[in-house]
Amino acid sequence: MNTTSAPAPDVWEELVTSALLGTARRTPPGVAPGVDAPAALLDAAAVETVRRRAGLRPTRAAERPQPAPEDPRPPLPAAAGRRLSMLLADRPGTGGGGRRGTAPDLMELLPQWLSTANARGYAAPPHLLPALLDAARGRTDLRPAALTFAGPRATWLARLNPDWRFALRAAPGGGTALPPPEDTAGVRRLWEEGLFAERVALLSAIRARDAAGARELLATTWATERAEDRLMFLDSLRTGLSADDEPFLEQALADRSRNVRATAAELLSALPGSALASRMAVRAGACLAVDRTEATPTIVVEAPHECDPGMERDGVVAKAPSGRGERSWWFGQLVEAAPLGVWPDRLGGRTPEEIVTLPVADDWRNDLHAAWCRAAVRQRDARWARALLGVPAAPEAGGPGAVSLAERAKLLGTLGAEERAEWVAGFIATHGLSEAFQLLGVCAVPWAAPLGRAVVDALNIARDAGSYPWSFSGVMGLAERCLDPGEAGRLEGLMAVPDEGEDASPGAGGYWAEAFQRLVTTLRLRGAMTEELGAA
Repeated sequence: MNTTSAPAPDVWEELVTSALLGTARRTPPGVAPGVDAPAALLDAAAVETVRRRAGLRPTRAAERPQPAPEDPRPPLPAAAGRRLSMLLADRPGTGGGGRRGTAPDLMELLPQWLSTANARGYAAPPHLLPALLDAARGRTDLRPAALTFAGPRATWLARLNPDWRFALRAAPGGGTALPPPEDTAGVRRLWEEGLFAERVALLSAIRARDAAGARELLATTWATERAEDRLMFLDSLRTGLSADDEPFLEQALADRSRNVRATAAELLSALPGSALASRMAVRAGACLAVDRTEATPTIVVEAPHECDPGMERDGVVAKAPSGRGERSWWFGQLVEAAPLGVWPDRLGGRTPEEIVTLPVADDWRNDLHAAWCRAAVRQRDARWARALLGVPAAPEAGGPGAVSLAERAKLLGTLGAEERAEWVAGFIATHGLSEAFQLLGVCAVPWAAPLGRAVVDALNIARDAGSYPWSFSGVMGLAERCLDPGEAGRLEGLMAVPDEGEDASPGAGGYWAEAFQRLVTTLRLRGAMTEELGAA
């Protein structure tokens, strides 16, 4: 072996290059060519490796993380903890009744499990928090309930793993604790110096407990805020909106941002006693009248011929969307913003139920009724919503006023849960399930008994008729999540494979049997989940 001198500190790259090319082609400094060159190269590399490691300066030790905060909530019952572990271990399903097989889709049951656990006030088991955050990372719809259940430890973990950073964004102030209400100096400092997310969280938290205090805080910096920030801050006033907010919103009607003006106008129109609502009532009232010269009294419409500056200031958007006439566009906005209480006097002392049955001249009916629908939703007027929905057994599935399933679903949202379920049950009994999916989505879970029976009866009718089964997969998936678990016993008779008629879709009987078996299994599992989480 040749004797070599120790390589200089800057020859490491030469050693690496020689090793890659081979010593026959290249030898580093201090290594003689020849048969002993490979061994000499390895010796030099070993010496240089020791030198490099010995020459490293020690870095400052990383600061040890603070302990995770305590969660004061009671621990989860052992059986419920095991159930949660099973739900989190399941692969995401394909979304309801469209899949084959009789096994429940456990991931689809996780939202209901979290909702019940949160209602009971339990703390999440620490060892399941990583899996819970992973599940919430993949499904944004899970995040609010999952983070509520995870509690303060979720934000602690999120600071240690960038994959869970969404938990910091979702937490108030990005995980920063908000000052208590009595700390007026801290509140003012965070409002004036905090990040945008922190300020939004602060304003929302104050608005929830002190509507006037939040409005006054917003007013202190309103003139200096960016337009996009003013829009977000203004949106927080939806919580606890009242007549006390009117002076501030009236000032916002003169804002330099069109979006801010539009939002302020929308909020004011939701206050039927506001000055803007009165102005809109005058404008909209001038557009409608009852023509009594016809055999049947008829509503006649004279839509506005221009959008004047006063209308624009009050939130009317002058430019109509593509394909929409300007006059109908302006007309719809005026009627939508006018208080619904003005129409009985304006239209001959009639009730809302009588008004919506009046004929409307010159094909204005759809525009007028659609605007009334939007007004009923905005003003949360249940009487007008009932009038526009009509009776569920009406021959026309759209009812006397609603123009789409989406409008009907929004109108139903103004009614109480029991009345909503009863109306949808009557609609399904008359019109079947083909148009009911959106309506079912606004009903409280678990479905009330009349609604659950109506859905099951309609599914049974479709099954006996040999209908194409995959057309009902969405409703079947909803039933798995929304039917009362107590209905499982009543469904056992539908689990057998039915006889297939000549007109039935091939394989439909087997599909229906699988679907009902899965439905029963899922309902029993949901019942067991509720028992494991204990009584409310």
